[in-house]
Amino acid sequence: MTDLSTSPDSLQGWLQYIEALHPKSIAMGLDRVQAVRQRLDLPLDFVVITVAGTNGKGSTCAMLEQVYLQAGYRAGCYTSPHILRYNERVRIMGREAADADLCAAFARVEKARGDTALTYFEFGTLAALCCFCQHALDVVILEVGLGGRLDAVNVVDADVAIVTSIDLDHMDYLGDNRESIGFEKAGVYRPGRPAICADASPPEALLKHAETIQAELLCIHRDFHYQVQSGRWQYQWDDFILHDLPLPALAGDFQLSNASAVLTAIQSLHDKLPVHVQAIHAGLQHVSLPGRFDVRQSAPSVILDVAHNPHAAAALASNLNAQANAGRTLAVFAMLADKDIPGVVSAVHATVHAWYLADIPQIRGAKAIQLQDAVTEIDPDVPVHIYRTVAEAYRQACIDAGENDRIIVFGSFFTVADVMQLLPVSPDNH
Repeated sequence: MTDLSTSPDSLQGWLQYIEALHPKSIAMGLDRVQAVRQRLDLPLDFVVITVAGTNGKGSTCAMLEQVYLQAGYRAGCYTSPHILRYNERVRIMGREAADADLCAAFARVEKARGDTALTYFEFGTLAALCCFCQHALDVVILEVGLGGRLDAVNVVDADVAIVTSIDLDHMDYLGDNRESIGFEKAGVYRPGRPAICADASPPEALLKHAETIQAELLCIHRDFHYQVQSGRWQYQWDDFILHDLPLPALAGDFQLSNASAVLTAIQSLHDKLPVHVQAIHAGLQHVSLPGRFDVRQSAPSVILDVAHNPHAAAALASNLNAQANAGRTLAVFAMLADKDIPGVVSAVHATVHAWYLADIPQIRGAKAIQLQDAVTEIDPDVPVHIYRTVAEAYRQACIDAGENDRIIVFGSFFTVADVMQLLPVSPDNH
């Protein structure tokens, strides 16, 4: 689009436009986005923390954002994908960006890109940076979309980079083993800057890359540590120790690995952005993240979780097992076809008493019949019900559930979004 007088006049119009702009939804490489970024001439006058990883990125970003807000800093946060509204992706001072701000940012990127074709994610990433530059922020947290090395977010040189976890996902793009995936994620590290890894068994390729570029590598259980102590926890990095910390207000023991990476990032930036221990306590206690073991009601309880790979599904199963439940667990389940469906089912099946399977009406969506094949292969005797939509599957699960039962909704962001739209708005997560 060269004539900006014909620009879309609404956020929805812009999103439809940028979705059609590039023939591929994912096109790896930084050349296009780097060229447009240079034309935009954005003054990134804020500290940048980049977060990559297979799982745990959203939790880590949310904790970083909340701690810095509690410390009184002007913080921005860019995450993806969104669940209900595109605005969720760009938060400024803890609030979703306004439609008008996003539209103005999209128009600015459109003017700068000329004939360069950008993907939806690349366009959105540059627009987010434009938004952040308008608000005199102190710190910006950027979540990598896919991988790290060739992800659009990586056009920004992070002051600190975190890799949360490394597991098998997006294998068409990143490789089919932890070594190749670890190398891609390590691409967010920078020479001479803190490079944090919260994976307990980091691939050799990640360690080697950090050493080759001479990043300041900090690994969990080697350089920084945590220890649980009767419902509280302790963090240590060299001589820096924090005692009696509150557990993060996000479900799962694994959140302490993410929280430890967060504290390491905050401490490594202490000279630029000092944070008092009270802000750390408040940040951990007030953090929330919609769609991640997100308990929305009781009798029966409804739990939303965007888990869509085996690693995340295992964490979901762990959280379910840790929670007392007198009744049955009914699973409302829909996934994308290019994900490891058998791996996800295997991780969760032992906790599920009945499955409510649905199609996802997207190009990449799996059919419920495919999901049924995976479920019955692993658990031939479990009751399985098939529906055209997630909403239909959820409504039937609600009819079938007793007050002591729980309904888990998982498998993709689309699955959770479809059910979230049927639920009352949660004040804690909105």
